[in-house]
Amino acid sequence: MPQHASNRPVCRDCDGFPVVAITTGTRLPDGSRATLRVACLGCRGTGHVPTPAAAVRLAQVTR
Repeated sequence: MPQHASNRPVCRDCDGFPVVAITTGTRLPDGSRATLRVACLGCRGTGHVPTPAAAVRLAQVTR
């Protein structure tokens, strides 16, 4: 069955993969690696950019 796509545009900075795990190289006592979770700054971790009308409203609110 086909998957339904969202109507919201995908973030151009992260291409829809907003949160990544980066290994630090340090090992924890149980042997696993320590990781950092980093969210995309362009979309603030949502994976989508706001529609133009929502962007205008958001810009007015943050002023």
